[in-house]
Amino acid sequence: MKRIKFLAMMFVGLLISTMSFADDRPVPVNQLPAPVHTFVKQHFQGQTILYAEKDNNHYECFLSDGTQLDFYCKGDWKKVDTENMSAVPAVLIPAAIQQYIKATFPGTIITKIEKERYGYDIELSNDLELKFNHQGVLLRMDD
Repeated sequence: MKRIKFLAMMFVGLLISTMSFADDRPVPVNQLPAPVHTFVKQHFQGQTILYAEKDNNHYECFLSDGTQLDFYCKGDWKKVDTENMSAVPAVLIPAAIQQYIKATFPGTIITKIEKERYGYDIELSNDLELKFNHQGVLLRMDD
């Protein structure tokens, strides 16, 4: 019985410590990696980083226009989400995906792009979500 209680307490302690490491922690903007600042200056001129958080794997930043940016720990971008306010900078979108969107969904803009293991997750201004592989071939569409 003592052994079971001991193991249960160990499990609970391990679970609590794991959960605390996964929590997002606020990060002072001046402590973000230099590539994050460079990315914002290059692609979001006139915007400032209002708030940033960090967990074990990435940084999450919120810009003054409401855009959310996610970066891997070394500063490479992972996600750009403009919250349907504006278009994702075209330079971040592979050419094949741009061409597909322009031909298939004229009049829409890309409001979110996220790099995934399989390729890219794209969200359009009409709320469609498209998944592309790394070559820009459409894999799936969700509404």
